[in-house]
Amino acid sequence: MKNNFKNLGLTMVMLLVGVCTFTTSCKKTNVQESFNEISMKEKQITFGDITHALDNNDNFSPDGNFLCYDTRGTVYNNNLANCKSIEKVEIETGNITVLWKPPSVTGENAAPGVAAVSYHPKEDKVIFIHGPFLEEVEERGYYDIRNRTGKVVSADGEGKLTNIDMRDASIDRPTTPGAQRGGTHRHEYSRDGSRIGFTYDDYLQKDYDRTIGYMEANENSPKGYTHYFTLLLKPAKKGESKPGEIEKAYSDSWVDKNGNERAFIGKIRAENGINYETSLFVAEIPKNVDITTTFSGDEDNYPRPPKGVKIRRLTHSKNDDGIVRGSYDGKRIAYLSKDEFGVKQVFVIRTDGSDRSEDPEQRPKQITNYKSDASNIRWHITDDWVFSISNGNIFTSYVGNDNNFGNVIPITNDDRERGSLVVSPDGKRLAYNIEMPVKEFKEGSKKEFMQIFVLDLDWEKIVLNLN
Repeated sequence: MKNNFKNLGLTMVMLLVGVCTFTTSCKKTNVQESFNEISMKEKQITFGDITHALDNNDNFSPDGNFLCYDTRGTVYNNNLANCKSIEKVEIETGNITVLWKPPSVTGENAAPGVAAVSYHPKEDKVIFIHGPFLEEVEERGYYDIRNRTGKVVSADGEGKLTNIDMRDASIDRPTTPGAQRGGTHRHEYSRDGSRIGFTYDDYLQKDYDRTIGYMEANENSPKGYTHYFTLLLKPAKKGESKPGEIEKAYSDSWVDKNGNERAFIGKIRAENGINYETSLFVAEIPKNVDITTTFSGDEDNYPRPPKGVKIRRLTHSKNDDGIVRGSYDGKRIAYLSKDEFGVKQVFVIRTDGSDRSEDPEQRPKQITNYKSDASNIRWHITDDWVFSISNGNIFTSYVGNDNNFGNVIPITNDDRERGSLVVSPDGKRLAYNIEMPVKEFKEGSKKEFMQIFVLDLDWEKIVLNLN
């Protein structure tokens, strides 16, 4: 699959069999120039009166046969605290398996809160956020962004739960080495499965904004937990940063398969000392970093990263945004930034690049020219194509090394609002969410629920559009 996908000239169409199949005819797009007609079929695979949220995570199973999701927004409100379960659906049959369904409290305040699920890249298990159990609420409080951890459950339906990161918010002693004292979120395995990246919000030092970190298995991990926690960046206190300092780190994702580089968006104090900018950064984490050299913090001191971690700024933009995505070979990063008209477009930059480089190949390249904001960036496994969504429709952009660089081809063209895009491990299928009306509306219940759709990519037709 690592050959030049543009020249393969093979058809990847798979027969989609199901109750509900829709044809998307891409005769013309209202956001870019016209292209030849492309007709592909999208298939709805979930139908129940519950939410099936992919949440823009790594939802495909390693074999590509299942998709994991959470059920936020099914009851009471959209707060993750009211999410009822972690589940998976078999794509070909539509069969649902509940992977984890804890007791829960439903209301304005709730617990435990389970959501934002991703598959392990090689093993049959999923990772997700988990707030305090009911019996812990009196001591810990209800679910909150500063009151959650990561847990892993087997994807076989047996409900075997594993504790990943210890939470220790004690104020009468230093934080337990290797533990966190707030909440981890959006857990993402590196493609080799060795490291887990996440966003982090501290409980003891609330005058700091969100930041990022990683964890890995270690013999010195807190007892009863599999992984050792550390931050990648200690941000400046909110409102107290100096020019060039980062106050917030977010929208992060692994760049390389081994977890040695994690890209993110940083909120930085501008040179005038007053305004803020959002720019693209990379955290470098050599494989030989000793994670136990991190400082886990105490009541008066914020945690610090381990020795050897370095932060590198790639852009000096004021408006970079979106969950950034590293290519499969780890050489490029795709991200969002506003164009001269204020519209978010897809940009690509080399991982070792800079917008201040004298070499044009090292500087960012704008890939799209949408009239509506881009979102949901995803790479294809060949690294020749980048997917994105604009105005509810899916597009793929060619970023290979020839004269077709920058060509953008519509995959869908209709009035549906798609989101939470994810690409299968073999690059042949897309999955995403669409809000759909319920079959039988009951008084007082929701009229629409988020459902999962899949679309098999006809690469022969896509490639023909480049010629």
